[in-house]
Amino acid sequence: MKFNPEKCTIPDRRMEPFIDPAELWAHINNNKADAVRVREVIAKSLSKERLTLAETAVLINAEGDLVEEIKEGARELKKKVYGNRIVLFAPLYIGNKCTNNCQYCGFRTSNREAKRKTLTDNEIIAEVEALEDNGQKRLILVYGEHPEYGAEYIAHTVRLVYGVKKGRGEIRRVNINAAPLDIDGFRTVGRAGIGTYQIFQETYDPEAYKWYHLGGKKKDYEWRLTALDRAQEAGIDDVGIGALFGLYDWRFEVMGLVRHTNHLEACYNVGPHTISFPRIKDASSLNITDKYFTSDDDFKKLIAILRLAVPYTGLILTAREAPEVRSEAMAFGVSQIDGGTRLELGSYSDSKNEEQNLNREQFRINDDRSLASIINELIDNDYIPSFCTACYRLGRTGEHFMEFSVPGFIKRYCTPNAILTLSEYIVDYASPGLAEKGWQAIEKNIATLDEGMKQSIRKKIERIRNGERDLYY
Repeated sequence: MKFNPEKCTIPDRRMEPFIDPAELWAHINNNKADAVRVREVIAKSLSKERLTLAETAVLINAEGDLVEEIKEGARELKKKVYGNRIVLFAPLYIGNKCTNNCQYCGFRTSNREAKRKTLTDNEIIAEVEALEDNGQKRLILVYGEHPEYGAEYIAHTVRLVYGVKKGRGEIRRVNINAAPLDIDGFRTVGRAGIGTYQIFQETYDPEAYKWYHLGGKKKDYEWRLTALDRAQEAGIDDVGIGALFGLYDWRFEVMGLVRHTNHLEACYNVGPHTISFPRIKDASSLNITDKYFTSDDDFKKLIAILRLAVPYTGLILTAREAPEVRSEAMAFGVSQIDGGTRLELGSYSDSKNEEQNLNREQFRINDDRSLASIINELIDNDYIPSFCTACYRLGRTGEHFMEFSVPGFIKRYCTPNAILTLSEYIVDYASPGLAEKGWQAIEKNIATLDEGMKQSIRKKIERIRNGERDLYY
C-alpha cells in the first residue's frame, strides 16, 4: 500500500521524509480556481477545519477579486479564533558562530566580514535585564549552528534567562530557534522548560535546498526536515515551522508548510504551534539572485492563505518587514509580532550605536520601533497587545492546546489573559499618555465579556494595581 503522509498511522513512518515535490506541484497545477470552488474552500476554513493540499492549491491559484475574498475570509477567521489580541515577543541572539555555509545568511561560515560573538553569562543577564526594563515577558533565543551551542549549552542559557528578575520584570516564556538536535538533545533542552522549539526548513524543495546550503550539517535536507519529529519523540510538543520566502517559488513553499502541518498532525496528533514566513532581506555579503523574491502582493496573499489553511496555528511576522506591511498583515492573518527588536549581539543593554551593522547581524530589520511605540499603534488599531504565557504554564500545549484551539475555545482564555498582561505593562512600564490610552482599551474589551468574566477580571486587575503579578486564567 502506498504511504500517505497525511495518514501517518504506522509508527515506523515517523521521522521519515514526507515531502514529495512532484505531488505538491501536481496539486498546484491541477487544482484550478473558480469563484465557486474558492468560496467553498473559504467556507470550510471558516468552520475551523484545516484545509487539504488540494484546497490550499485552489486558493494559491486564485487571482483578481478572488484574492480579496481570500483576505476577507482570513480576516473573519482570525476574529473568530483569535479575537483582536496580538502576542508580543523579542528575539535575543545568544551567539552567531556557525559552521554552515548558507548563501542567504550573514552568519555563514564563508562570510569573513562577519563579527563573531557569543554572549557571556553576564552579558546574557544584562540583555535580559534590559529587555525586562522595557516590559518584555516572552523571548526567543537564537543560536548559530556550532559545536559550542549544543543541547547542554542551550539548556543552560534557558535556565539562566528564566532566573533573571529585575524589579517586577521577569521572562515567563523562553522559545528557541536553533539547529536540529537528536532525541536526547531535545530531551535535554525540554527539561530546561522551554516553550516552543522553532526550526525553519528554509525551502521545502530538495534541489533548491542544495543550491543554498553548501557546507556544514545544514546541508542534510532530511535531518532538518525530520527535526521536529525528533522533538515530538523527545516530548517537546510545542514546535514552530517556517519557510524563508525568496529562495524558491512561494506557491511551493506554502504547500510545503501545509504538508509539514498535516504530517505532524497525522503522526503526533498535534500540528505546529506557530508558522513563520520571513522574506529574504539584506544580509552581510548576500549571495543569491532575486529570481524567487516574493512581491508584497504575493506575500500578503500567502499570509491570508496560510491563515485559512491552518486555522488554529499562530502566524508570526517579524521585524524583517516594514511597519506598514506588518500592520496590513495583522488584519487578515498574523497573530504574533516582535517589538523593540535588536539583532546585534549585546545591543539591548548597549544601545549607543543606533545604526544597523550587517556584519554583526543576521539580516537587516525594517521595523526598528520601540516596544512602547508598537503597543501604542496596536491600541490605536483596536488590538489588545498580549504577553500571555498561560497556556504553556498550565499545560495547555500539544494535544491539550489543540483541544482548545481547534474548536476556537482558546479565545475565551486569550482575551482575558491579554487584558491582564496589558494591565501589568501599563502599571509597570507605560508612560502616562500610553497608560491612559491602554486603560481605555481595556475597558472597551471588558465590555465584550460576559458578566461573570467582567466581575472576575476587574478583581484581578485591582489586585495587579495593588502589586500582585502573574495573574491569569
